[in-house]
Amino acid sequence: MRGPARGRWLVGALCIAAALAVPFVVRSDYLLNFLILVLLAAYLGQAWNVLGGYGGQSSFGHVVFFGTGAYASSILQTRFGVNPWLGLPAAAAAGALVGAAIGFLSFRFGLRGSYFALITLAFAEAFRIVANSVPFTGAGLGILIPLNQSAANFQFRDKPGFYYVALALVLGSLAIAWWLERARFGARLAAVRENEDAAAALGVDAFRCKLAAIALSGGMTAVGGTFYAQYFLYIDPSIAYGVGRSVEILLVAIVGGVGTVFGPLLGALALQAIGELTRAWLDAPPLSLVVYGALLMLIVGFLPNGLIGLTALGRRRRRADA
Repeated sequence: MRGPARGRWLVGALCIAAALAVPFVVRSDYLLNFLILVLLAAYLGQAWNVLGGYGGQSSFGHVVFFGTGAYASSILQTRFGVNPWLGLPAAAAAGALVGAAIGFLSFRFGLRGSYFALITLAFAEAFRIVANSVPFTGAGLGILIPLNQSAANFQFRDKPGFYYVALALVLGSLAIAWWLERARFGARLAAVRENEDAAAALGVDAFRCKLAAIALSGGMTAVGGTFYAQYFLYIDPSIAYGVGRSVEILLVAIVGGVGTVFGPLLGALALQAIGELTRAWLDAPPLSLVVYGALLMLIVGFLPNGLIGLTALGRRRRRADA
């Protein structure tokens, strides 16, 4: 292993060790809750990034997978007594299946760009209406998950348990993004993202690539929905399929940097920090949302490559100075 590569692996190992040590240093439940929400947002942003960043298929309705995962595991747990740890892969399979169905209907008819974004938003709204109407999902009342605190039941007595699960999800998503940047499948996705017609002319099966990407992204997002349901022990249609959550998911990747490994993590940290600071410093909720929106516009407007672009800019300046 060469020097620069060895250095990157060493830095990565130190970062993981520091992340693992956080619960031993941070004793505040407030701060741990903040970090858990950052990790969950980073994971969901990375799940969107698989399709929107690496595949170039921007989805405005990714919450359809989030809600599907949350409801799948919650229904299995409350109605059939299935352990939520076993419900986790079932939720991932449900999210992947919904993703494959939406992808098949969209990509088979050549929907791209804003058309694909709008059709995903339409599917999310359709799922919200169904969940709000049928008794199987608790209709408008939602599903309240019974409290049974134990690690075996995915209900930890303390925040560190949830923190470590969220950290594992983020590390797994980073590994998937790292794999996409180096695997042949990731190269095909990048080719489709840059120019789908040219990729097809070179022999890339764009339909299959996009279908695999949306299935993978949907399954990952569904796992995040399951974690949310177990963390808060409640889910309803507005939480599971609300448009606001879709916006949050895609903003994390956009603000941090789409199509990058660490962009969603930076975006999640920035957005959660901005949200907490505006709510803490400004007592008027509407005004805090205005400040939040203004800061977001500044980041998106002046950093087209996201926060991760600052690191590339810094490297270019150091090279120029040298």
